[in-house]
Amino acid sequence: MEWLGKGGEAISDQVLIDKVKAGNDHAFRLLVEKYRDYLFRTIYSVLKDQKEAEDATQEVFIKIYTSLPKYENQGFKTWITRIAVNHAIDMRRKKQRRKEEMAEELESHIGGSLADDVELEVMRRERQKLVQQRLEEVPANYRDVIYGFYIQEKSYQEMASEQNVQVKTIETKLYRARIWIKTHWKEEDFL
Repeated sequence: MEWLGKGGEAISDQVLIDKVKAGNDHAFRLLVEKYRDYLFRTIYSVLKDQKEAEDATQEVFIKIYTSLPKYENQGFKTWITRIAVNHAIDMRRKKQRRKEEMAEELESHIGGSLADDVELEVMRRERQKLVQQRLEEVPANYRDVIYGFYIQEKSYQEMASEQNVQVKTIETKLYRARIWIKTHWKEEDFL
């Protein structure tokens, strides 16, 4: 595609580059129009994603604009192609690294939480076993309500109907059982 000047003559890339370096933003817009599709296809061939390639193409044009003062007439199309391909490869690497980091983070989170869950479950079972062993020390009339309420998780009503007593009787037994436990057991025994 040839870009024509006011008199109908072709404007070379070098003339446009010189104008951009002199501060003519319109000349840069002409370069963008001339190479936009070419750079998009080049970047798309690396990224294989249209949205990412569109974003990368815009970023590449910004890089080209800011790097133009350093451009030294070494073949403009080759120069911008190298910028585009390098940028696309960098984006692909970053995307891959993010995927790997997310996978590692997820793995460590799941692995860590599974280990934590297993440890907590083991501790809970040991404590429960210890409580059941120590429950043998509790007087028999308190042992039934403690076991029913705390281990089997029964309500006062369920225990009262099973033992054929009033709910108030269960409440009183449980209250007295708690007092007995507080006076005879130390918290350190269960840690």
